[in-house]
Parts: sequence; C-alpha cells; structure tokens
Amino acid sequence: MFIAMNRFQVKKGSEQAFEQIWATRESYLGELPGFVEFHLLKGPAAEDHTLYSSHTVWASKPDFENWTRSEQFRKAHARADNKSEGASLYLGHPKFEGFEVIQTEKNGSAA
Repeated sequence: MFIAMNRFQVKKGSEQAFEQIWATRESYLGELPGFVEFHLLKGPAAEDHTLYSSHTVWASKPDFENWTRSEQFRKAHARADNKSEGASLYLGHPKFEGFEVIQTEKNGSAA
C-alpha cells in the first residue's frame, strides 16, 4: 500500500471556506484502479493557521503515480489554488508527503 498526504496551513478564519471547497469538490478518485480511501484531517491550530491534511490510501505506489498522470487528477485539481474571493486560503504551498506502507495492524473488533 501507499499513503499520499498533502499538508495545508490554512489561514486563521479561512477554515470554513477551505472545508466547504473540499466538501463540494468532484474527487474522481474512485474512477482509478488501486484507490482505497480518502480522509480530510483537521489538526491543531496555531496563531496564524490551522493545519489540515488530505490523506489517500492506494493499493500501490504505481497506482498513486497513475492517478497523478490521469485526466481525473487534472479535473480534481482544477480548483487546487483554494482561493476565496480572490485571496489564497493558505500560508505557503501545500506540502506533499508519500509513504510506502511496511506494516499494518488492524483491530478485528473495531466497527
């Protein structure tokens, strides 16, 4: 498995606009082979931003790489600048991190 994450520093006061953009987006992820799941994570708040992370799980790194070269990727990222009323919602650029899964443990009794 491969986990792809983007971390976003969303400007204070822009959290609702950022979350709305994600809630109303067309993701197209399910159209690609190897896509497992997606999560949008909200992290801690600092003085000037709130940390968010998008988190996708793929069956393999090549499946993720195929996604990044796909027409679906281009369509899904058409609004990637995440601007609200002309101003960026971010402090700086999103930071990508990719991880190959080397160990997994699951709770068989979890819902």
